[in-house]
Amino acid sequence: MAAKNSGRGLSSSAGLVTYYDADDRKSLHIKPTVVLVSAGIVGIVIYLLNLIF
Repeated sequence: MAAKNSGRGLSSSAGLVTYYDADDRKSLHIKPTVVLVSAGIVGIVIYLLNLIF
């Protein structure tokens, strides 16, 4: 049984709504590499603290 595509995407599926604006200049923009590097650094610090204590 094929579902009909109404063209509204996820906004009509289970009450999910996308709340973003691609041209929002006031929001904080962080590059994905910054997030991955900072997560790696936090992981290494936690690992080293577990070795020390």
